[in-house]
Amino acid sequence: MPTMPFRLPRAAFAALAVPLTLGAALAAGPACAAVAPVQAAPSAQAAPSAQAAQAAAKPNRAFDAWSDRFAEDWVRHNPQLATSTQYFSGAEQDALDRQLTPLTDAQRKKTIALARTGVARLDRFLAGPLSEEQRTSAAVMRWSLANAVAAAPFEDHAFAFNQFGGVQVGLVNFMTNTHPLRRAGDVDSYLARLDQVGARIDEALARARAATKRGLIPPRFILERAQAQVDIFLKPDAANNVLVTSLAQRSEKLADLAPQARERAVADATRIVDARIIPAYRRVQAFMAELHPATSDAAGISRLPDGAAAYQQALRTYTSTTLTAAEIHAIGLREVARIEGEMDRHLRALGYAGGSVEERMKQLDASFQPKGEGDPRPVLLQQYAAMVKDAERRSDAVFNLKPRAPIEVRREPPLTEASAAAHYSLPAPDGSRPGIFWVPMRGPTFDMIRMRSLSYHEAVPGHHFQLAIQQEQTSLPKFRAQRIFGGGSAHSEGWALYAERLAVEQNWYAGDVPGLLGALGSELFRARRLVVDTGLHTKGWTRQQAIDYGIGAQEVERYVAWPGQANAYMIGMLRIVDLRAKAQRELGDRFSLPAFHDVVLRNGSVPLDVLGEVVDRWIAVQKRS
Repeated sequence: MPTMPFRLPRAAFAALAVPLTLGAALAAGPACAAVAPVQAAPSAQAAPSAQAAQAAAKPNRAFDAWSDRFAEDWVRHNPQLATSTQYFSGAEQDALDRQLTPLTDAQRKKTIALARTGVARLDRFLAGPLSEEQRTSAAVMRWSLANAVAAAPFEDHAFAFNQFGGVQVGLVNFMTNTHPLRRAGDVDSYLARLDQVGARIDEALARARAATKRGLIPPRFILERAQAQVDIFLKPDAANNVLVTSLAQRSEKLADLAPQARERAVADATRIVDARIIPAYRRVQAFMAELHPATSDAAGISRLPDGAAAYQQALRTYTSTTLTAAEIHAIGLREVARIEGEMDRHLRALGYAGGSVEERMKQLDASFQPKGEGDPRPVLLQQYAAMVKDAERRSDAVFNLKPRAPIEVRREPPLTEASAAAHYSLPAPDGSRPGIFWVPMRGPTFDMIRMRSLSYHEAVPGHHFQLAIQQEQTSLPKFRAQRIFGGGSAHSEGWALYAERLAVEQNWYAGDVPGLLGALGSELFRARRLVVDTGLHTKGWTRQQAIDYGIGAQEVERYVAWPGQANAYMIGMLRIVDLRAKAQRELGDRFSLPAFHDVVLRNGSVPLDVLGEVVDRWIAVQKRS
């Protein structure tokens, strides 16, 4: 169990070898300068009028009615979002579960028009009377919608078929993992959707061709990773294609599906894959072969037309701040130096004194690699599951709120394992799917000493606590509980990295110095991300330069395909630690760590500036009580 009590003395924070504010890390002004809203909107952010202030504590029924209707319209516009959240019920949900979201220009234009309408209406609400909870909801909605509008001009800067989240893998993952198969009717919906996959692939292909004409061409190594995925998809015949075998496997236990009906469904799926989907993937394969001679090894988004503006918008999207690339780069350099100093001390204590921190960490990890014959992956998966279970037990001391949904550890599917990072997927709201911690296990070597920190990040008390709890919150509007509108990656990834930090603070690594070094190594990895991502996209770094800085090849390629997102982790974590320190400083002996965690988790995913407002209100309430 953790050795530290619920109420932490101020000295506990002072003892941490980390800057507690973004301002301290940047050494360039107060922390608040780093958390301005992503979109300047005076009418939305200004203080309400005196009349509005007098009524601020009273809920505005008009806002509740409008926001609920708008959220429903937003979800209806994206049937795949409706399925992943199971936002509706009955016939309406069943109808949406039969559709795949179009990837046409018309669909994109309608999305942006809807977002603009929402921003305009929210500005009027924010200028008038709202309760505190409604004001938070309105601010979250507005940030999300305004960001969608701001990011729209740069949507095609991301290659439609990139290896990390491209259409060629996204649709397969959605059909095989997210589309529900709970009853016989879901099988029919699966076939209806399967019949649309080829059309969606062709829509993405049209988008990619149009982007190519504008000079928006992926780096050669990104194209080649995507080509490999398409080749893997096309290798088996239709009967053995993952879209068919997944249906066959997942439908085996459906009580209301007769064996003959199941056989017909599998036969229909085989026919659709053979007649429509495989030809569509072959068209993508041919396009990629045509595109290959035009690609180069230039990695950063700055190589593209309007690339600098696209990257700055990506930073706003993923950090929910106005930090510039130069400021983030500086934070990264400072954090790297601090963490490496801490790791050097522990490595020397274990007898690893020669060479760089990176070299010594590789030596340490090599000493923990699985020994003996046979495939170690099943045992490693069991170890991950045991670590998650242990973390659930340890969390009792520092968390009041815990998710009801269970969590499972699963190996990443073969189609995406070669390029995937570990990640978490939400449980189904209806309980038909648990939260899942997905672990790529490529081998032949494995990242052994980071297993615990990875479990804390992706599962408990990281993403599973955060996202499943949010989904289960009955006190939040449905559109916030289901993350229809949220605060971007900085809050969610910042929390997950904070969960890693919390395990160190709470002495979960007592007697496990290699595990502690693994945790510090994970934090160093996130600090290096700040340097590498900004280096790639604003300083002309090559893929090899990024690898030489200490980031693995697959990770570097992820940052190239997904500019800006890698910055969310460390920026978000520093802000949460900053807010915690502020609360502890102002509340003194009245500060409760579990209560602080309640505030962050109960309010769900919000932009960092909104999180600051929420914590400030909580501090004020605690002072009054």
